[in-house]
Amino acid sequence: MGAVPSTPRHTSTTAETAEYLIGTFVGEKSFPLASDFWQKLLELPLTLRWSSYRVQQACELFAQNNHHTRHLAKILIHLSWCLQEAVRTSGAPSVVYLKAINAVYFSSVFLKYIVENSQSDNIEELCLSLLENEPVPKDFMTDQRIENLLMHNVLTFLGSIDVSPTTSLLHQELLNFMLVVMSTQLLSGPTPGPKDVNPFLDAAMSQESLLVSSVVRRLLLNYIMRPRLPSSTAASYSIFSEENQPGVLQRVGSAAANFVLLPFNYLVNSNSEGSRNQLADCSLHVLLVLIHYHKCVVSDESVTDRSDDSASTDPVSKVNTYFTVNPYSKALENARDIEFDRADIEGNAQNGPVVRLPFASLFDTLGMCLADETAVLLLYSLVQGNSDFLEYVLVRTDLDTLLMPILETLYSASRRTSNQIYMLLIILLILSQDSSFNASIHKMILPGVPWYKEHLLHQTSLGSLMVIILIRTVQYNLSKLRDVYLHTTCLATLANMAPHVHRLSAYASQRLVSLFYMLSRKYNKLVELRDDKLQTKAISTGDGLVEDMSAELQIYTDFLRIVLEILNAILTYALPRNPEVHLLLKLFKIIFGCIPSHQHLRTCAFVQVVYAIMHRQEVFQPFKSHPRFAELLENIYNVLDFFNSRMDAQRMDGEWSVEKVLLFIINNCRSWRGEGMKMFTQLHFSYEQESHPEEFFIPYVWQLVLSRCGFSFNADAITLFPVGMHANKEIYYDEMNTNQNGELNEQRVQFDP
Repeated sequence: MGAVPSTPRHTSTTAETAEYLIGTFVGEKSFPLASDFWQKLLELPLTLRWSSYRVQQACELFAQNNHHTRHLAKILIHLSWCLQEAVRTSGAPSVVYLKAINAVYFSSVFLKYIVENSQSDNIEELCLSLLENEPVPKDFMTDQRIENLLMHNVLTFLGSIDVSPTTSLLHQELLNFMLVVMSTQLLSGPTPGPKDVNPFLDAAMSQESLLVSSVVRRLLLNYIMRPRLPSSTAASYSIFSEENQPGVLQRVGSAAANFVLLPFNYLVNSNSEGSRNQLADCSLHVLLVLIHYHKCVVSDESVTDRSDDSASTDPVSKVNTYFTVNPYSKALENARDIEFDRADIEGNAQNGPVVRLPFASLFDTLGMCLADETAVLLLYSLVQGNSDFLEYVLVRTDLDTLLMPILETLYSASRRTSNQIYMLLIILLILSQDSSFNASIHKMILPGVPWYKEHLLHQTSLGSLMVIILIRTVQYNLSKLRDVYLHTTCLATLANMAPHVHRLSAYASQRLVSLFYMLSRKYNKLVELRDDKLQTKAISTGDGLVEDMSAELQIYTDFLRIVLEILNAILTYALPRNPEVHLLLKLFKIIFGCIPSHQHLRTCAFVQVVYAIMHRQEVFQPFKSHPRFAELLENIYNVLDFFNSRMDAQRMDGEWSVEKVLLFIINNCRSWRGEGMKMFTQLHFSYEQESHPEEFFIPYVWQLVLSRCGFSFNADAITLFPVGMHANKEIYYDEMNTNQNGELNEQRVQFDP
């Protein structure tokens, strides 16, 4: 292919015509908007193919000539017109959709190449405007911004046209196109700044609220309904399978490896997860990018410099930056259940258009898909930002629909990303802020937990399983991740649950005491290391290491105190919640003439925790005189002294078995009045998002998108996050380190006294 393509002969084949039209499109000659060249180009059949080398050559040639041909701007305008026609003539003939599909193919391929090979911070190579002397149709407004025209029509189609066998192909390619045009974010740094250039994203943010709401609703409905591309549609286009002869546009879209979009890669190379659906997944990717985008703008204002009272108070120019409101995030916050709208009943006005969704279907879909990290991020976005959806989740009687996949994912933490683990823990923390949630999970009994291999969990409460998994996550973090914020989140959730513990299993109680032991070992090790460093400090060049170790020691001191407060909360609040234990004992003796079994005795949290503490009471002894722990351990030793003294006074034939010890504790619970026990204020931890969460979420979202969307991106062009580059310079997302890009500063746990 040269700079000037040859004109096809009169008897030319379809292949030669396509060669000529595409060659002309990427060549030096500029065609005006009204030229019939565009109709011929967009009506090409999808029956031809090019080699990967020729696709790369076409992209390079197009990038060289676009500055004076402005063909990218023109094909984007034609794409807008095609979409306008498709919206006007809903149920339009196939030629309308064929032209729109061809337009979006061409636009995606060449626009993506220019974005990832841009040589300027402003992406000037896009040339999103026409030349001043460009002839235009009479009805075309020359002062309108092309990116605004384009995004308005793309979003209008996505938001107003239902997915059907006729429209599903165009819906899918427009979603792919959205990811391409929004990929300009990959060229920006991890901290959004006023100089970042995202023309299409900014245009999407400027759309009217009704359109924004319709788009958010459609993307979520796609995710819920999970429509599939019909086989009849697939059969009519050779682009759907590598086994057929893919058309030239498909080859432009898939063969160039590093350079171009791979439109239907997911259908060909899908993984084994049964819940995956291309249209649903792509809808979710687009939604996540949209709701987490934050545009940074500059506000100039005159301020008085008062930093030095002796200096003059002359006004100085100060540049302030702030983030504009994200309308898509607001629309998600305003989503309401289609079956029940509290605001309608109470007569309250909504803050903007309401996105009405079937919360029941959304809840079930999330429960089915939580093995996927993007679903976890959507669930986080909903429970953190949408109070109505959070309330809906909390009143569901089948909380195991969400909790079981969350807990199973945490159980397999070694096979998950650190970000996914953290987001799941934050979701649990948000849920645990509600007392009804904490009470409900202890009432739900699980017949078994087949994926938990370390211990047979039979007839275990959902709350007990949650305690076990949270403690297991702390143990994993101690050995692998060593993330202080992960510890904090796990312990905060356990502390929120503690006053409401009911039917805590023996195994969960034992794990609670083991948690104190695990953290105490880390604490003691830090004390030894700090003391060793202090002894050698005289020959050391600095004491920064000692200070760091002292700070870490303080953190683990706080952790141990939280665990002691959790145990205290169970001991002081759980006993009144378990009067059935005494009745249980009487019924067993009357009906069966024997003591209840270990399985039946597991219903009382107080009994099981007392047993676990008595069994491992030596772990508390080293901290009995510690000033931070003394008052908390005083309660625990009150309990130990009460039961130990009565056990010592009781004559026992043979050894103390587990059942005998449990029965002894239950019998003596009748005499326990809690004298001398101090009542501490219940701990309550709440989650609060940082003021600038975009520094974490924007890189995180794009890493997830690139790992799942099916197209590669030149790793050398990405500055949004550090990448692991393969030999061929393609990037499909390499998980970043836990401590990078501000993750550890993104969320915090606040203590409510």
